[in-house]
Amino acid sequence: MAQYAAQLDGVFVALGDSTRRGIVRRLGRGPTSVGDLAREFPMTLPSFMKHVRTLETNGLIKTSKSGRVRTCELNRARLALVDDWLAEQRRIWDERTDRLEDFLNQEEQ
Repeated sequence: MAQYAAQLDGVFVALGDSTRRGIVRRLGRGPTSVGDLAREFPMTLPSFMKHVRTLETNGLIKTSKSGRVRTCELNRARLALVDDWLAEQRRIWDERTDRLEDFLNQEEQ
């Protein structure tokens, strides 16, 4: 459980920055080179690479190098952590609102 929580924390930290969310959004359309990806963001390449490393460290993207070109690809399976967590939160809140509705209906009767 602690490992799951640590992984989830890392994913949320990585997604907590608008530049990194933009990178994830762009990679949702398909893999691309770091150079092409960096051109879409108004910052220096070293600053951009910090964002890439954060996403890679937290498992949201994978990079590979062929010759002089480094390519980034979205790791969609890692996003499943967020989807699973959100589904659990939805279930919890649905149960709470169902209990509240039951309580209010009992009060009316």
